[in-house]
Amino acid sequence: MAEARAQHTWAATSSVLAMIANANRDPKKSRPFVPGDFNPLIERKRTNEPVIQVGIEALKDVFIDGRLPTVLKGADGERLC
Repeated sequence: MAEARAQHTWAATSSVLAMIANANRDPKKSRPFVPGDFNPLIERKRTNEPVIQVGIEALKDVFIDGRLPTVLKGADGERLC
């Protein structure tokens, strides 16, 4: 019952959001929005891109030191680039 209410509420909210977004979009630059673009409960198609797992050193370089790592190594030590 609670799940159906949440789905109904998000359906109504996403319809209003799509209408507002379509009223304010530039028709020459973007496609029309649909309510599904704003509904978080709708399952999205997933891309089949591989997930790159890197070691903590790469994250430290980027987020703490503010620089890109020169050699990117995976979590298992293999060189990625």
